[in-house]
Amino acid sequence: MAEDDSQVELSIDLGNEDGEVVVKHLLSSLPLEAVVSQTLYKAGIKQPVQLALLITTDEAIRNLNKQYRGQDKPTDVLSFPLLEKPIVSAPADQLWMTSDMPHGEDFQTKQAFVTPPEITMHLGDIVISWPTVIRQANEAGHNLAYEILFLFSHGVLHLIGYDDQTEAGYQAMICLQQAVMEATGQKT
Repeated sequence: MAEDDSQVELSIDLGNEDGEVVVKHLLSSLPLEAVVSQTLYKAGIKQPVQLALLITTDEAIRNLNKQYRGQDKPTDVLSFPLLEKPIVSAPADQLWMTSDMPHGEDFQTKQAFVTPPEITMHLGDIVISWPTVIRQANEAGHNLAYEILFLFSHGVLHLIGYDDQTEAGYQAMICLQQAVMEATGQKT
């Protein structure tokens, strides 16, 4: 998959124009599409994709986290996949499952829509909290570019089916994210 096969629709909503200009300037210099392409490549996905990325505030991500995950606290990254089931091939303990997803024989026989390989697949949306990026980068000793790209890769992995609710899933995701950072030349 070529780097330009990935399309990222970027939105920034920090509630103040000056902050948004700073973030937009930083993001314009970052290889967002390359991170998507490398994340997919490392996960064995070869189809062209598009996704949306929203950079927002702790308050906004807290509200989303409460609404969709029942957790009334800010978080670093949220992903909202549009897929009916994971598209990545990985052990089941590394993947998310939807509560209405069929299991057993029903899972094998259910017909799902398959996007033809030449058509760009829309994976979903990723939301990242800018204040959390700053905090985590400072705590870990990373630069802001590394931290946001690391979280972005994490969000892409969630969109294609990975879940970090088990130790196996968490470790698989971290390993893939580190490989993506190395492949795109990102340094802490």
